[in-house]
Amino acid sequence: MTEIAIPEGSPFGLANLPYGVFSTPGAEPRVGVRVADSVVDLAVALGDDTFARPSLNAFMAQGRARWAEVRRRITELVSGDVPDAAVHPLASVTLHLPFEVADYVDFYASEHHASNLGRLFRPDAEPLMPNWKHLPVGYHGRAGTLVVSGTEIVRPNGQRKAPADAAPTFGPSARLDIEAEVGFVVGTGSPLGASVGTGDFAERVFGAVLVNDWSARDIQAWEYVPLGPNLGKSFATSVSAWVVPLLALEAARVPTPTQDPEPLPYLRESSPWGLDLDLAVEWNGQRVSRPPYREMYWSPAQMLAHLTVNGAASRTGDLYASGTVSGPEKDQRGAFIELTWGGKEPITVNGEERTFLQDGDEVVITATAPAADGSRLGFGEVRGRILPARAAE
Repeated sequence: MTEIAIPEGSPFGLANLPYGVFSTPGAEPRVGVRVADSVVDLAVALGDDTFARPSLNAFMAQGRARWAEVRRRITELVSGDVPDAAVHPLASVTLHLPFEVADYVDFYASEHHASNLGRLFRPDAEPLMPNWKHLPVGYHGRAGTLVVSGTEIVRPNGQRKAPADAAPTFGPSARLDIEAEVGFVVGTGSPLGASVGTGDFAERVFGAVLVNDWSARDIQAWEYVPLGPNLGKSFATSVSAWVVPLLALEAARVPTPTQDPEPLPYLRESSPWGLDLDLAVEWNGQRVSRPPYREMYWSPAQMLAHLTVNGAASRTGDLYASGTVSGPEKDQRGAFIELTWGGKEPITVNGEERTFLQDGDEVVITATAPAADGSRLGFGEVRGRILPARAAE
């Protein structure tokens, strides 16, 4: 038997217990839980074949009562001795995408981010579009290009047209960017024709992940009018390997910023699901931004309510992301287009002036949140390195 030592202040203590999918040499991927710097194989530790699968979907589909029961069992187990065969050092395992993605929707829920982009793109108009404070704006993304943290990102090709150009050109994106986001994973879906109220959020959503929605700003700028983002976003979206259970985030709940005008009835919350998460963005090892999730105007409960209010079905494994997390200060901006003001105000990264991503650059996004025991829990990281574009076929 093994007693897992949890150092004081570990962001992966008993108040967290995030789920992931891992493999060891010669074995198939299966579900584990992270405790300090160890991964516990839940199929072995709990004797439950639900966890002997390459995704969390089967477990997530069992619902909130089951999620709470398993969390209690894991807490009791790792507080004592765990079977030796169930414990693996984190450094010895390979981590995989933790859930099978059903659908992917990306929102635009930060007033600071939306206002900054409005000032950049429409300097002579109001920063926010007329609908922005009435509904969580979003777009339907591409589930098939979501990848786990650590996957290298190939620079996308596409059409670009600068305002001074007479016609579009084709080639690698020259304005490749990041978007530091938080994503929410649906555990139990809702049928076609039904909707999910804001009060049902905790019954439906299993947990949260970190997201980097890589963005080719030059491709996006040429294509997005009138229908919105497509190829400028769909080439890759990175997701952290650990899913922090919503049950672990109760201590991180805070009110959302004041919403004025008052949202329509289907978007109102009697107990808001704002979250006090602190994100950090590192560019080639240098921290360049600390986006605060508590500043997000729309809550994840409101996003899910809006996503389904027209009767759209939701499914186990659906992922919806917050959109870029940005705060009111320059060093709280969660995208490089904001941080460098469209490339006009370069920042210094390791002694070099930089605007957008170059080949070989690596970006790491991390986050922490208050935990129930007074400590802080961690989300792990979402990491990606840029590879050169490949020739178009």
